[in-house]
Amino acid sequence: MTAARPRPNALMWLLLSAVIIIADQWSKAWVLSSLPEYEPVVVIEGFWNWFRTYNTGAAFSFLSDAGGWQLWFFTALAVGISGLMAYWMWGTARGAWRSAVPYALVIGGAIGNVIDRLMHGHVVDFIQWHIGDHYWPSFNIADSAIVVGAVGIALFGLFDGKAAKKAG
Repeated sequence: MTAARPRPNALMWLLLSAVIIIADQWSKAWVLSSLPEYEPVVVIEGFWNWFRTYNTGAAFSFLSDAGGWQLWFFTALAVGISGLMAYWMWGTARGAWRSAVPYALVIGGAIGNVIDRLMHGHVVDFIQWHIGDHYWPSFNIADSAIVVGAVGIALFGLFDGKAAKKAG
């Protein structure tokens, strides 16, 4: 009797997570060494600035003034979610990129921000978009990867679910 060969899983997509982490940490090192704190550097007038700032909370500075415990809470949450998504990737076929890529983006972004929290006690943000005097909260490459990944999970889940329902 021959042992069944394990089918290739989607864990190889974690290389994308590594690329996100490297790009995120490289960009933040550049920001910390090159940009002044809390002073906008115009990239595109009236729309986009580099703006070095820090976030001790989560999205939109949620819980940023909670006294310090939030650092460990958000670190544990990010590590837990990343571990869960890696486990799901382990059970996903390698070619199922519509599931794997969004998970990899979220994992890369989450770990990128965890590194900041553990190294600095906060997350370094530096991309600032605005229209006139209306500013979006500053963000970074890790935040972008998390958002794109979350949107991908939602959209692919919605469309794949409809296709499965139609086929069934």
